[in-house]
Amino acid sequence: MNEKELDQLKIFAHHLSEYRLPRWEELPDFDIYMDQVITLIERYLNILNDGKQQLITSAMVNNYVKLKLIPKPIKKKYNKEHIAYLIAITLLKQILTISEVRDGISYQAKISGTHIAYNLYCEEQEKAFHNCAVQIMKNAKLSMQEDIEYDAMVVKMAAQALAQKLVAQKIVYIQRDTNGKEKEHEK
Repeated sequence: MNEKELDQLKIFAHHLSEYRLPRWEELPDFDIYMDQVITLIERYLNILNDGKQQLITSAMVNNYVKLKLIPKPIKKKYNKEHIAYLIAITLLKQILTISEVRDGISYQAKISGTHIAYNLYCEEQEKAFHNCAVQIMKNAKLSMQEDIEYDAMVVKMAAQALAQKLVAQKIVYIQRDTNGKEKEHEK
């Protein structure tokens, strides 16, 4: 990796370490229309956007309603709960299937309530971004001091992402199996 590329990665690491998701209390307290929701989600999740495609579209939102990932809008308006769900779904669908996202969100909301679950997710995602940024900066310093092959970081980050994805999926599957068995016993 040349010095210019390394500088670009350092800038990205800085953005990751400073990135902050809006908390429940910071989401709009008034209802908004679909186009406003799309604009808001795109702005909140700008860290994901490479400018090549939309992160969320009205068709996606409509599908999430049909799949019961989010509640139906009221008179074509969306509220704080919708926005929180859409932020979490948009982030989580980067690594999990839609059914895993639905089950994971449902499980966490059932345990602690929607707004606490949402804030918890925001905190944990920010910690993960920060930890990634620290790793990037640590490797950048080592690279400059010891002439280490910096490109190996791609492999390291991808391997960690896969391992963490597998653990998240396993937890969702365990929860799904446990809830299914509990429902059978209730009958």
